[in-house]
Amino acid sequence: MLAQLLITSLLLQAATTPPGAVKPPVNQAAPSPAKDAETDPAALLKVKRIYVESFGDDAISKELQSMIVSSLVATKRFKVTENRERADAFLKGSALEKTSQEVHAYGESTAVGGASGSSQGAISGSVVNGTGAISGSSSGGFAAHHAATSDSSLNTETINEARVAIRLVDADGDVIWTSTQESKGAKYKGSSADAADKCVKQLLRDVEKLERAATAPVPAPSGSQQK
Repeated sequence: MLAQLLITSLLLQAATTPPGAVKPPVNQAAPSPAKDAETDPAALLKVKRIYVESFGDDAISKELQSMIVSSLVATKRFKVTENRERADAFLKGSALEKTSQEVHAYGESTAVGGASGSSQGAISGSVVNGTGAISGSSSGGFAAHHAATSDSSLNTETINEARVAIRLVDADGDVIWTSTQESKGAKYKGSSADAADKCVKQLLRDVEKLERAATAPVPAPSGSQQK
């Protein structure tokens, strides 16, 4: 009876399976979704027009954002637009500026001293007819002097530090470039302006590096020979 049931079950399974169909293997794992491709560094070369988003509502953030815009315009390499629809990339960032004080103390002292002394003595005598007399004298002296000077000063120096972190994001929301710069000020500019200028200069250097790599000739294979 059991054998008949097994045979009947096999016949029913064969009848319900379409001809030519491949039965999926048992316990086979489902294919994993493909991973996203890595960000193409060459995407940075496509950026011509940049929209600079707000860094923050505080005065420092607005000032640094304005400096970033000025530095980008001065490069002549990028155009800054206020129309998001026309932008090739969006520049986002954050800024921090702090003020600290350093105390410097200087001290110097000089001391001079001297001492001197002298002594002198004399004894004399004579004998006449069995009698005599002796006389003597002595003298001495000592002198000392000391002089000291001291000079000290105390001053406080105010130091302004700025830190700017920016990133370029494409229309899909992918980060294509990022940089963080710090500054305590330069010879002719404050810390905020110097940090903003450093960020833009780093962007230019990276773009120029990609341009050189894109135009560099491809070396021929080592085993090739000209006929």
